[in-house]
Amino acid sequence: MEETKKNVLNASVAPEDFNWDAFEGNSELYGGADAEEIRAAYDKTLSKVVEGEVAEGDVIEVNKREVVVTIGGKSEGVISANEFRYNPDLKVGDKVEVYVESAEDKKGQLVLSHKKARALKSWDRVNEAYNNNEIVKGFVKTRTKGGMIVDVFGIEAFLPGSQIDIKPIRDYDAYVNQSIDFKIVKINQEFRNVVVSHKALLEAEQEQKRAELIGKLEKGQILEGTVKNITNYGVFVDLGGVDGLIHITDLSWGRVNHPEEFVQLDQKIKVVVLDFNEQQKRIALGYKQLTPHPWDNLDPDLKVGDKVKGKVILIADYGAFVEIVPGVEGLIHVSEMSWSPRLHSAQEFLKAGDEVEAQILTIDRENRKMSLGLKQLSANPWESIREKYPVGSVHKATVRNITNFGVFAELEDGVEGLVHISDLSWNKIKHPSEIVSPGDVIDVKILDFDEANHKLSLGHKQTLPNPWDEIEAKFTVGSVVEGTVASLTDKGANITLEGGAEGFAFNRELVKEDGKNAVQGETLPFRVVELRRSTRRIILSHTRTYAEAKEKEAATEVDNTKKAVKKINSSVEKTTLGDIDALAALKEKLEKGE
Repeated sequence: MEETKKNVLNASVAPEDFNWDAFEGNSELYGGADAEEIRAAYDKTLSKVVEGEVAEGDVIEVNKREVVVTIGGKSEGVISANEFRYNPDLKVGDKVEVYVESAEDKKGQLVLSHKKARALKSWDRVNEAYNNNEIVKGFVKTRTKGGMIVDVFGIEAFLPGSQIDIKPIRDYDAYVNQSIDFKIVKINQEFRNVVVSHKALLEAEQEQKRAELIGKLEKGQILEGTVKNITNYGVFVDLGGVDGLIHITDLSWGRVNHPEEFVQLDQKIKVVVLDFNEQQKRIALGYKQLTPHPWDNLDPDLKVGDKVKGKVILIADYGAFVEIVPGVEGLIHVSEMSWSPRLHSAQEFLKAGDEVEAQILTIDRENRKMSLGLKQLSANPWESIREKYPVGSVHKATVRNITNFGVFAELEDGVEGLVHISDLSWNKIKHPSEIVSPGDVIDVKILDFDEANHKLSLGHKQTLPNPWDEIEAKFTVGSVVEGTVASLTDKGANITLEGGAEGFAFNRELVKEDGKNAVQGETLPFRVVELRRSTRRIILSHTRTYAEAKEKEAATEVDNTKKAVKKINSSVEKTTLGDIDALAALKEKLEKGE
């Protein structure tokens, strides 16, 4: 019976003769109770493909353009290789998730998308990776403003330029089309923005290396590193995943304008550990300490008074620093640059880069200090100043500086004197600039010395004729001159005289014969009342020009009257009665002072 049943099952039946009712009714003809087993076995051979859902598939073929994926071993679909750019290591046998867009296309193949499948599940994966602090692999797609675009689980994430690497990036394009490990550092759930960092992974790794390295560090230890970054204040050196700083002052025993003078990027150098801080995880390195200090190698015979040559490397107001040999400097104070007292700033005498010869004034090897002098190499002109410039002698001098109180004039290099404003001109001036300008060469007379302080008192007006001598000769006291009222003041008026000379008349001396006062611009005769040489003033009076004439006329009349009286008295005995009456009237008149 069993054998008959198997024969029935294996019998070949034409499709049109197949009894579906018997099959669906579990008829013995079509297996009976074994029908369920047959259906289950058959279902396993069919692929469960549902459009619009994500399924897991097996990669059965990979080429440059396409990736062939099968679902359940039966249904196949072709996916563009571009969708797997993030995973360049994809190979046959790998399992991938695919999104079923269509059960079949015109060629009978499944229409699949790996990108869409990833997109549907990527956001959950991104959040899961962020919450679990996982390291994810991403594919750098392209550059963008401020950083890079990275494909992470099918989502475009932003990689800021500052988060690419620990060291500064010189070539961003070198990272494009590369698969790199990242850490998700920020997610914006509302806008579904993702920010990733590769630097965070490197910092974590570096932190571990730093802790290990610092634990082994010792002061004075010599290490080899690579110049990683150069700044204005120093050089960062990579010691093998850990950075140390060589401060600019530790690069050379001499002065350093910029670290680039000594090292270059990516250069391998040896450094010495100067200090380190385990808490702050900072390492201070030295470069110059690998060579002896130049002061230790300085000629032991060098002493005070010796001449040395050097180069000006730094200028300050108070002096100039001269490098004798690299790392050994001397200071030339501004007071030691020239015998001239006029030099107040080193910039007036020297500039950076000048080659100079100087004399050693002091040398302190213990504290590594040296002071130098320039003026000591030339004779001190003040040692023979009285012989060369005796009091009363006249010389040429150059105006170097002008102040409110006078002019500084230089007779020769290092010899300078002051011409006080009162000794500049015989006339009264408000400011020296009315007479001279810087650079003018003028005649000066030596008036006085102050050898201790290297000061000279000079006079310029003393080399010129004194115009007051001419005024005294021209405008003698008592003479009458013509003058014009130039200006009026509270006390009187300034009068301009012939030749430009000026005089002054008080208010009471300005009253004219008609009783009115003189006005500005009016020209009148004036009598010279007084010449004040100390103040160089001519005191004038208009009133006296006519009052004195009246007084003289009255005096003449008195004299004539006296003579007449005398004559009358001599002949009185001959006088008649009428004559006596006339004489009495004349006497009365004389008594009244008329």
